[in-house]
Amino acid sequence: MIRPFILAATMLWAGFAAFFFALTAKAADFDQITAAASGQTVHFNAWGGSPVVNDYIAWAGQRLKDDHGITLVHVKLTDTASAVSRILAEKTAGRSSDGSVDLIWVNGENFAALKSNGLLRDDAWAFDLPSWQFTDDKALPALKIDFGNPTEGLESPWGRAQLVFAYDSAYLSEPPRSATKLKDWIIANPGRFTYPQPPDFTGTSFLKQVALELTADHSVFAMPADQADTDAVLAPLWAWLDAVHPSLWQKGRNFPKNYTNLAQLMGDGEINMAMAFNPAKFSNDIQSGALPDTVRSYVHDRGTLANIHYVAIPFNATSPEAAQVVANFLLSPEAQLRKANSDIWGDPTVLSMAKLNPSDQAAFAALPRGIATLSEAELGRSLPEPHPSWVAVIEAGWAERYLAGQ
Repeated sequence: MIRPFILAATMLWAGFAAFFFALTAKAADFDQITAAASGQTVHFNAWGGSPVVNDYIAWAGQRLKDDHGITLVHVKLTDTASAVSRILAEKTAGRSSDGSVDLIWVNGENFAALKSNGLLRDDAWAFDLPSWQFTDDKALPALKIDFGNPTEGLESPWGRAQLVFAYDSAYLSEPPRSATKLKDWIIANPGRFTYPQPPDFTGTSFLKQVALELTADHSVFAMPADQADTDAVLAPLWAWLDAVHPSLWQKGRNFPKNYTNLAQLMGDGEINMAMAFNPAKFSNDIQSGALPDTVRSYVHDRGTLANIHYVAIPFNATSPEAAQVVANFLLSPEAQLRKANSDIWGDPTVLSMAKLNPSDQAAFAALPRGIATLSEAELGRSLPEPHPSWVAVIEAGWAERYLAGQ
């Protein structure tokens, strides 16, 4: 008769052995993928509106060239939706291989559109990347949930983002830390505030931020928009915007294209506040001389929007093996450490410190933090992203109200 403790030990060993052999098999599979990737070209469709981001992608491209013989071509986008439309057009035309997009920087409504139209590689490849072992989806559930939409391994996490505001302390001693206080400040200081024009991601995110702050029950935004009374839910947002619109920069007749242009207006002294989805954005701009060193960042008292951004592989990618190798590198401790460095980009990591070796943990702990970059504690609580379907409703409502007369 087998004693209970011997049986338990045997079962435990069997479990460890199965786990070990599974990892070994995955490693062998990825070795084959890496070998096939050599000499391939990856057309990485990613936003190209920031020199900091562009420089980082160029660095990654050189590392991938040196280590794996992969050529990374940064296809610089102004609107990710344009690349989504291109992939959809290729599917409609029956182009099931040799697609123009190998890898795409995506999240939120664009991921939802890709997923719902069957435009993505669908074998849960992201969960099989060797670098996935350094993440912890229990501690950070958003690794598998993109704006309320399960990723199902169709995209690989690349970085974290949280909406932060900035103000020039030379002109403003204390910033307004809520949507209500911000409205009062805008009206009292006409021409000194604006936001990027939707459908720019940051501009739309600002509208979602205000909507969330003015809604007592956030759960309504977790459901698809067609399941809610959108007129009633968004009425506080439209009332808020109606109140501030005449007092915006250039009286709301024009808006900056994105957060980079917004920061330029702040650097030129035309406005006193700005916003970005990168907590290190304003420190980077101070370092480059684009903003004065009196600029500081802050968040609203009830929290600000936060999410994770990803990279995904279209169903018809020309170089799917190399795209996986690129995604794995972007998720590696080396690439994530460089990306989190505020002197380089400052995009917060998606990796779990507990999953890293001691030297990598120490390297992350020693990262510099700019004078306008909030600490993790200062960033405080975050607000959940609404269901992707709310984006179209909010953007259409905004355009109808504030672009019709232009």
